[in-house]
Amino acid sequence: MKLIIINGPNLNLLGKREPAIYGKNTFEEFFAYLQEKYATITLHYFQNNSEGALIDKLHEVGFNYTGIIINAGAYTHTSIAISDAIAAITTPVIEVHISNIHAREAFRHHSYMAPKCQGSIIGLGLSGYELAIDYFIDQASEI
Repeated sequence: MKLIIINGPNLNLLGKREPAIYGKNTFEEFFAYLQEKYATITLHYFQNNSEGALIDKLHEVGFNYTGIIINAGAYTHTSIAISDAIAAITTPVIEVHISNIHAREAFRHHSYMAPKCQGSIIGLGLSGYELAIDYFIDQASEI
């Protein structure tokens, strides 16, 4: 099983950025925990602040990974191009948001990606990533 977590803009600032919303740990620290917890699967991580780099990564992994977990940050609410990239690939995608986007500014309530994703996990903090991994593990065991 090969999964990748793709994080978009400003998620490189976790641990520094608005700790009341996003916590005090960096994503790299959390990812090390995930690698230890899920040692029997291959986990990769990619973060970039550029929309084009996120699309390129989706194209690169979107036909040969078991699953993709994406938090596109603010691009969730603006990027038809990322939505189109998700629609174009065959690997299933789970959308994750650390904060509850529906409890924030009105412009954050809409996700262009959600209709193209297998599902969305919103507002459960970093544990949303774990839930997405567990989903892919459960799906693989049902095959």
